[in-house]
Amino acid sequence: MKDPLSVITDAFTSFLFGAVETTRLPVRTSTGQAQAVYLPTAAPGLGDSGVIIGREVYSGKGYIYDPFQLYGQQLPAPHWLVLGESGNGKSALEKTYVLRQLRFRDRQVVVLDAQGEDGAGEWNLIAQELGITPIRLDAMAALDDGIRLNPLDPAITTTGQLALLRTIIEVAMGHGLDERSGFALKVAHAYVNETITERQPVLMDIVEQLRHPKPESAEAMNVDLDDVRAWGLDVALVLDRLVDGDLRGMFDGPTTIGIDLDAPLIVFDLSHIDRNSIAMPILMAIVGVWLEHTWIRPDRKKRIFLVEEAWHIINSPFVAQLFQRLLKFGRRLGLSFVAVVHHLSDVVDGAAAKEAAAILKMASTRTIYAQKADEARATGRVLGLPRWAVEIIPTLTPGIAVWDVNGNVQVVKHLVTEAERPLVFTDRAMTEDSAAPGPQGGDADPVPYESLPDDLRAAEWETEQRAARLEHQRRLNESSESTVA
Repeated sequence: MKDPLSVITDAFTSFLFGAVETTRLPVRTSTGQAQAVYLPTAAPGLGDSGVIIGREVYSGKGYIYDPFQLYGQQLPAPHWLVLGESGNGKSALEKTYVLRQLRFRDRQVVVLDAQGEDGAGEWNLIAQELGITPIRLDAMAALDDGIRLNPLDPAITTTGQLALLRTIIEVAMGHGLDERSGFALKVAHAYVNETITERQPVLMDIVEQLRHPKPESAEAMNVDLDDVRAWGLDVALVLDRLVDGDLRGMFDGPTTIGIDLDAPLIVFDLSHIDRNSIAMPILMAIVGVWLEHTWIRPDRKKRIFLVEEAWHIINSPFVAQLFQRLLKFGRRLGLSFVAVVHHLSDVVDGAAAKEAAAILKMASTRTIYAQKADEARATGRVLGLPRWAVEIIPTLTPGIAVWDVNGNVQVVKHLVTEAERPLVFTDRAMTEDSAAPGPQGGDADPVPYESLPDDLRAAEWETEQRAARLEHQRRLNESSESTVA
């Protein structure tokens, strides 16, 4: 009980300034009802224009992403890196993203499909659904009038042809061309382009010129003809592999007529090529440069170039240099490059660490699916992820990923519609019934939450709760830091 003086003081204060404090009795209630006391908070999104990806785990709100809408405002570059171990949802994300982008009339997509099953690439189902025939690059099929891409196609500039020839040779040899070999190649290429005008020049023409150089080739540098022949011998042997070796048929003839470069989706099926052979980076270099000169045009279309197994590009110094130019050039013409890689260590510790760092720097969007703890820490250091994001990456369940869009970091659950599910399912070989998709599967997971078994549903709930706790702690830390400042 208050003393008389306090009572008089409180009465006088209330008379002058009004009631200072309202005393309320405590209330006992449930957490479900009490949560209304706290105002809802959520990190800012990326806007409401573009392609819906799924929902942000912490707030539950929809997550929308489109590099063409964000470019110049929230994104300095439209390129995108997707990371994560197999079976966590990368493939499903790529495919639904492409299907949703194609609903816009000014979109066009090229996919380098390096994986496959049942004798076809994993994008085959989507191509069939859209009425499109994949461009299958297969050395055996090419011998029977299959698809050919000509590195000397007149659609490619003379400078581009020479750069492509050098890259093919350097990738195959594993080192750069010396000055003498480079000179022999240069004069052979120039002679072929000057003298063959009634048809498309082909690689065999280059090989023959390297084996039997003309006197004017020697006169250009005032050297002996035998020297020029010796300088070009190694180059001729490398190119001979594309003409008469294990890769013959795909690149040693005129470009196949009828490749529809105006189709909304163009799929290069590379699934019949050994992914661990030197043929894959050579193939990607040829396709990349050929597309640069024949596909990317100033027609105001927004183009997406998606590369599976992109480490074949980023891990080769010579191929990476070609794609660096493509990314810089394509940014002015509305090109978004999407690179899909299992582990960042596949590229940052490779022979092309410098080139890989440059390409990674161009990727303003990074999506990281579940990785082991040590790999997550390494990824976090390279990409500059916040600590809370690095801690949660090893705990992510299939279909949930950390998205870093130029510093805006969110935990996002990818959602797949029932109409999309049959098209994105990619691991039939691992299911008990290979004739039909199972309830869950590898990269094609994320299934509806309601259809998950109890134990998986509990695991997903636990992941989401952990994400919420880490996000909440991060916000508290930011709040306390700003208060101290």
